[in-house]
Amino acid sequence: MFEFPLQVVDDILRQYSVAHVILILFVFGVLAGFVKKSLKLTGLQFTLFGLVFFLTPISTHPMYFQYLGLGLIVVGPVVFIAAED
Repeated sequence: MFEFPLQVVDDILRQYSVAHVILILFVFGVLAGFVKKSLKLTGLQFTLFGLVFFLTPISTHPMYFQYLGLGLIVVGPVVFIAAED
């Protein structure tokens, strides 16, 4: 009785990697920073998620997430320093 729904959920979840989950958390975190209207918080989130993307093992996600992490590591401190909060 419960086998069919679990197989469907399993098939859906196998399509995604760890980086997709981190990316969704990143989007929600940036939206929270915009709601708080804090660029310093947004800059810290960029830097933190950039480190997470960059340091996540390459075997768990495609290579372009490493480049995304490297870009966020560069952009995060710039946003943090430019903030006037």
